[in-house]
Amino acid sequence: MVVNWNRRELLRSCLQSLASQTHPSFEVIVIDNGSDDQSSELVKTLEPDYPVRLSLVCNRINRGFCAANNQGFAASDSEFVALLNNDAEADPGWLTALESVIRSDERVGMAASKILVWEDPARIDKAGHLMYPDGQNRGRGTGQVDQGQFDRVEETLWPDGCAAMYRRAMLDEIGGFDEEFFAYADDAELGLRGRIAGWTCLFAPQAVVRHHRGATLGLGSARRLTLIERNRVLLAVKLFPWNLLWLNGVYYAIRLGAGLWAALRNRGELRRYSGTTGKLSAAMALIKGTVTALPLIPSMLRKRRAFQPHHRLTPGQIRRLLLRHRITLREISEQAT
Repeated sequence: MVVNWNRRELLRSCLQSLASQTHPSFEVIVIDNGSDDQSSELVKTLEPDYPVRLSLVCNRINRGFCAANNQGFAASDSEFVALLNNDAEADPGWLTALESVIRSDERVGMAASKILVWEDPARIDKAGHLMYPDGQNRGRGTGQVDQGQFDRVEETLWPDGCAAMYRRAMLDEIGGFDEEFFAYADDAELGLRGRIAGWTCLFAPQAVVRHHRGATLGLGSARRLTLIERNRVLLAVKLFPWNLLWLNGVYYAIRLGAGLWAALRNRGELRRYSGTTGKLSAAMALIKGTVTALPLIPSMLRKRRAFQPHHRLTPGQIRRLLLRHRITLREISEQAT
């Protein structure tokens, strides 16, 4: 499945990479979120000569990453569902590699790709995910030179939604993306929900994708930063065990302080916001993210209670899972997403 919003030429390259897959049997579903750049017309033009079934779901408005992917889930009845960002291009063996690892055990509900930076393919974008105890998640290996350090099938916390495969049985049990998240951290919320329900995730090193980073809203977008911060709060409230949630403010303050120290040395996420004006804009975006999360907390608490019957992990096991896949303070403060 490919969700698209006003990225016609990136979508073309994405679909070309899917047309070159070596997998013997699959279909491609494009969900267009009300694009006004002729993206839908591109898909319709490609459809007659496309090597596999290519279908299009058109939305009149931008419904966001979560709702659009849920539409795709509903439009397919496949045993496994793969997501690929419209700003990503997959190697020919991508689908086959993902399916190979997800089929290795019936409790593997998710498979993660090796995502490389399109502009610098020797560098890793994400090789699965890690999380800081305040709910901020980051890609495993982000920014590292790819020297084979992740070239083995192994457990990872959850996949990045840019390029992932999910088992239909898991989605049927726990549901799809939470549409209140709209975009960003949505893959973390779905992934953690799956882990709490007893499913696991494996990293597939041969499932290689090259990703144009930040093509949706831009890496220096204040809106992007607001959504990331808002959804960090929502994820923690909805899914964190209480023994970790009570410490959320402490962990957040520590991470924020480390991030400010990194910014003073021109490192980390805030370095993308140049000058005093840029730094103030980023600070306001973070504050706005926290403030806009507050009205949604009652909804998250209701969903927290509703999901309780699906728990296969105890609160202690959830805490240990998150801490076992914890990103260090230095990494999260000095790397940029």
